[in-house]
Amino acid sequence: MIEREAAVPPREELHKLIDHIPEADVAAARKILRSLVDPVELSLLMAPSDDEPETEEERQAVERALNDGRPDAPLDEVLREYGL
Repeated sequence: MIEREAAVPPREELHKLIDHIPEADVAAARKILRSLVDPVELSLLMAPSDDEPETEEERQAVERALNDGRPDAPLDEVLREYGL
C-alpha cells in the first residue's frame, strides 16, 4: 500500500488551522503566533496605515518619477531634479 502525503503547503495548512481555532483559544493562539514573528517585522505589520491623503504635489512627483525613462540615473542627479 502506498502512503500519500498531504500536498498542502505548510503555510496553507496554518491558514486552514487558524480558521478552525475555537473562539475561546484565539487570544492564546494570537500570542503564540506573535512570539514567533521577528519583532521588527511584527511592528511593521501592526503599524497603522498611512491615512493622510496624498497632496497634488506628491501625486505629480510620483507621476514624474514613474515616467522617468532613466533607470540608471545617479541618485544625486535625481534628488537635485526633484528638489530633494
